[in-house]
Amino acid sequence: MSHIVHRREIKGETDATVRQGLIENPERKPTPFGKGGSESVASLAPTWNRCAPTDYRCYPNAAQRRILARTFGATRYVYNWALRMRTDASYERQERIYYKGCSACLTQLKKQPETLWLNEISSVPAQQALRHLDTAFRTFFAGRTAYPSFKRKHGQQSAEYTVSGFRFADGRLTLAKMDSPLKIRWSRPLPNGAKPSTATVSRDSAGRYFVSLRVTDDIHPLPKSDAVVGIDLGIASLVTLSTGEKVGNPRHRNSDAKRQRKAQQSLSRKQKGSKGREKARLRLARVEARIADRRRDFTDKLTTRLVRENQTICCESLRVKTMVRNHTLAKQISDAGWGNWYGNSTTKRRGTDGRSSPLIAAIRVASGVRTAATSFPRFLSTFGTGCVPSAVPGMTGM
Repeated sequence: MSHIVHRREIKGETDATVRQGLIENPERKPTPFGKGGSESVASLAPTWNRCAPTDYRCYPNAAQRRILARTFGATRYVYNWALRMRTDASYERQERIYYKGCSACLTQLKKQPETLWLNEISSVPAQQALRHLDTAFRTFFAGRTAYPSFKRKHGQQSAEYTVSGFRFADGRLTLAKMDSPLKIRWSRPLPNGAKPSTATVSRDSAGRYFVSLRVTDDIHPLPKSDAVVGIDLGIASLVTLSTGEKVGNPRHRNSDAKRQRKAQQSLSRKQKGSKGREKARLRLARVEARIADRRRDFTDKLTTRLVRENQTICCESLRVKTMVRNHTLAKQISDAGWGNWYGNSTTKRRGTDGRSSPLIAAIRVASGVRTAATSFPRFLSTFGTGCVPSAVPGMTGM
């Protein structure tokens, strides 16, 4: 591959011209990517602050689980109630209700006899649910997401607390309406002197509890490197690097396939709405959570290694949602976890874990010709580089 060219014209100039402009003029802003918008090369500082959540496993006692169950239910009820109110106002009266209007209506809702139980929980998670709904509507009207949907009773539940809804001191987190702090497994320490701005408690479908603390941390980028690598995702070999290295497919589902199949059969035989069905659902959820944890751990470790060793990473942009329609390979594709590679690599590239400035170039494969796909901005970023490499070793046909 001698150069990277994309043949789609944009406003009379090809993407190659745009990229050449980035090389000649590093001050020019690159193409926006993902949800973070555009970032210029000139804005890259040796050290910058990052406000990101840090997840930990927590083990609430019986009393705390009851409080959290009521909080999850009230948060879900408020979110669905506000969504229904805003939808009806839009379709029936052609009106738009925003956060302030929903907050005023929530105050009146808590005074009604049939919803007095909303006063038993902290008001902070309910207000945060309204803010999350307002954000969902804003992204919908901006054309970035689909219309907000109602939250379900089953599945993952969460509640977010701001600084007024919890107390954090000496490594002990105490939520509103709780008399004792949560028992948290500190798998890694928080930054020195960090003060969480929000605390989000969640419960997954397997019944496990997690707490996510959003803190501000200083990011020190790794030194620049000339290493460039191309990635080809597959099934027989999960990852094939342009250096010739091949990473085998662990096939995480195979070790628990028999246990998963028995759990699914047991669930299908249980009567809907019975306690036995709920127990069978939890058994199946725990098996699937164990499989997902192994897959996530493997992907995290491998992407961390690639980001730390290379300045530039090129990977193909696969439309996984379309590819899984092939019923012959759907299970193998889903078990490989191709879709996690883009998110993990991009997040770690932007400073979450590892090098801060390698280029993630999305490569599209069409009719046997590989072209650089700037039409996939979620997978393309020039954050901190300002240019694209002239060649990626081991990749031809560009």
